[in-house]
Amino acid sequence: MNGLRTGPTVGIVGCVAYLLVLVAPYLIVETTSAVGAYYGAGALSPAVAAVFALLAIIVLAAGREGRTDPSLAAGAGLVLGVCILGVSLLWATTVPTSLVLGLTESTLIEQHRWAVVAAAVPIPLGAVWFAVGLDLF
Repeated sequence: MNGLRTGPTVGIVGCVAYLLVLVAPYLIVETTSAVGAYYGAGALSPAVAAVFALLAIIVLAAGREGRTDPSLAAGAGLVLGVCILGVSLLWATTVPTSLVLGLTESTLIEQHRWAVVAAAVPIPLGAVWFAVGLDLF
């Protein structure tokens, strides 16, 4: 497989999946203010990571299409991906379990914070794949 095309595509798809996972509680929980409290309860809100994910989509797509220096895009995508993963992990470990269990009767929300972390993993992996395809590693 060509890492110059596939790597950034994996990162871009990972960013889109990450954003979709962040939207999921708004579809599950009846009260949107409860979702705001859920996202604001951790040490750092995943909304910060969502902004990084939007930026990573632009950076990785520009590098893939050659509109910016691919090595710069791979490096920036890697930094953004690691930040997204770090913010997600920090948030998931610091949000109170009692708050998560009190959001709704649906059991889907109990594992949501770990789904956010899992959705963040392909972003830095795609950037590393891109960098390997460019022979930077």
